[in-house]
Amino acid sequence: MLGGACVGQAQQTNVTEDFKPSSLNQPGQEYPMVNSQGYARFKIVAPAADSVRVSLGLGGKGGTKLSKAEDGTWMGTTEGPMDEGFHYYNVRIDGGKFNDPGTLNYYGSVRWESGIEIPAHDQDFYALKNVPHGHVQQVLFPSPSTNTSRRAFVYTPPGYEKDSKTKYPVLYLQHGWGEDETAWSNQGRANLIMDNLIADGKIKPFIIVMTYGMTNEVKFGGLRNFKIEPFQTVLINELIPYVDTNFRTLANRENRAMAGLSMGGMETKTITLNNPDVFAYYGLLSGGIYEPADIKDKSKVKLVFLSCGSKERPDAVKKAAEALKNAGFNAVSYISEGTAHEFQTWRRSLYQLAPLLFKK
Repeated sequence: MLGGACVGQAQQTNVTEDFKPSSLNQPGQEYPMVNSQGYARFKIVAPAADSVRVSLGLGGKGGTKLSKAEDGTWMGTTEGPMDEGFHYYNVRIDGGKFNDPGTLNYYGSVRWESGIEIPAHDQDFYALKNVPHGHVQQVLFPSPSTNTSRRAFVYTPPGYEKDSKTKYPVLYLQHGWGEDETAWSNQGRANLIMDNLIADGKIKPFIIVMTYGMTNEVKFGGLRNFKIEPFQTVLINELIPYVDTNFRTLANRENRAMAGLSMGGMETKTITLNNPDVFAYYGLLSGGIYEPADIKDKSKVKLVFLSCGSKERPDAVKKAAEALKNAGFNAVSYISEGTAHEFQTWRRSLYQLAPLLFKK
């Protein structure tokens, strides 16, 4: 049976055969597939290959080995169910690294990687719905410090174009290492999260600005060598003035927030502490913690939001938020249950953070 050949591992006797194409597949492509339990199944056409392996499936054990079928294709199923949400992956064919031609690509790990979506029990909050939608537009802003024009993506809420008088608060939202300014819209569904929250009346509409954090010049594991000053100059001296000039913003500290995931959180912490007169709302999503002693003037901080996945270091996040509360800060912690250092954690974190921002 083909299904048995796909599974390949003896322990997979209870895999439910209700596989469907991943929602991120290229048009008309059947594979990769996912089932109701969270298993992923792959099919790669490589008739002349000697070995094919997918990076997902076994964590540090090397991914999922595919088996060659009689028609020359390679097939296999992950050893166990995957965490809910979005995952990057790649395919190793005879030792070379390639993308899966069956699925869409997303910029992560300092390259365009294949993407797969494991349906989540709470996916409704970032689903595409029949509600008013905002716009995500690309802008190119002048950057004298880097002697070029740099790119940012700006989310404006539904109705922004029609109402020419209303001004909006702004969240500057940073990606992680290996990613770029496309990540929060493409992988994170930030615009859809905002659209749905606004439609449900759960948040005050605001603008989101997403730009490249200049992080990928640092090799993975080399964070101690990262210098914040070049990006800090781009953000504080170039991008923020550009946004305030070209968009209808409430251009003051009380209406400006900064948050970031992973290395973007590290950037957020450093820049907010260096610029207490620029931001009033701070968010670290799997990006470390603030301690009370870090913040010199608590009167300038309206919110400190700390989050991570339950498979990361949740106790550290909870304890840090509690220490901040005891010191008189408005601090909130959030733990994404059942997820690790991945976009489902950060989607959920943004969903929790957004209603807390820009409260009067």
